[in-house]
Amino acid sequence: MIGALMIDVQGLTLTPEDQALLKQPQVGGLILFGRNVESPQQVRDLTDSIRAVRPDILIAVDQEGGRVQRLREGFTRLPAMGMFGQLYDIDPDEALIAASNAGWLMASEVLAVGIDFSFAPVLDVNGISHVIGDRGFHVHPDKVSLLARAFMQGMHRAGMATTGKHFPGHGSVEADSHIAAPVDERSLDEIREQDMTVFFELADQLDALMPAHVIYPKVDPDPAGFSRHWLQDIVRGEMGFDGVLFSDDLSMQAACVAGGADARIRAALDAGCDMGLVCNNRTAAYEALRALDDQPLPNQTRLERMRAKRFGSLTHGKLLLGDEWAMARTQALAIRERFAIPADAGIKDPTAPKS
Repeated sequence: MIGALMIDVQGLTLTPEDQALLKQPQVGGLILFGRNVESPQQVRDLTDSIRAVRPDILIAVDQEGGRVQRLREGFTRLPAMGMFGQLYDIDPDEALIAASNAGWLMASEVLAVGIDFSFAPVLDVNGISHVIGDRGFHVHPDKVSLLARAFMQGMHRAGMATTGKHFPGHGSVEADSHIAAPVDERSLDEIREQDMTVFFELADQLDALMPAHVIYPKVDPDPAGFSRHWLQDIVRGEMGFDGVLFSDDLSMQAACVAGGADARIRAALDAGCDMGLVCNNRTAAYEALRALDDQPLPNQTRLERMRAKRFGSLTHGKLLLGDEWAMARTQALAIRERFAIPADAGIKDPTAPKS
């Protein structure tokens, strides 16, 4: 059975404390970070060891491309999604093919090391938000929809479920929810037109959604991830979405408006999330776990849809996944080089843990 809490582990291998925590019934997922990654073979060994302790667990990672890639050494350095937007403005057909190939490439590499899914793609417009920026495909919602659809089709073709983030849209608010509590003062109609339309248009490709830790006070006083209005009335009701709802990391600064980790996990689940993430804070993870002691397990049918349809395999510990992989990799690297900017190496991953 799959529990309602997604946690992390500290290193390249499991500790006895990690193993004990993984056995707790309400632990249903585990997310990997850069500190957990040394090589493809090491990651596969780690995921195998995780499943040896908890066979039914869901294993995830943030492998978006660009700044946000946890899997680096031995993996393809994917372009930022905004680079596909740049290519689209030059050659739309080439961009859509490349986006689909990149979705397949990312998913194939992640699956080959025993990870069920990446929290991808970002469906936010590339607006004024620095934390989103080129993590978004384009500045125009219609082009975001086209490129993201192609990317998700590639993910599905590889056998990976998709997660659209950050509903109803983080790209039009400047503050970074990792270190602040962003407030978007626009009306619901403005949010629909500029940001939310992407999520509605892509509902048929989405297996999961991750709501933003953003407050939209003209719609609801609570952040979207803690709001029954956003998640129940709009996502489940108006949108008709029956996929998984994952909270964003409940250790982020913007989530602190709900109180301690125990209050945050309860607020997320009460609002309608199926699983809450508590990352980079083991004390908070234990606090959240205690808060779930008397809670029922989440919707198993929904969560099972996130499980990998098939895992690939490594060749002598390396990613050598065939001719299609080689061609997709060459294409992705060429796009990354073509649209790279001189300061690219100095742009930091805004989602990376501080420790």
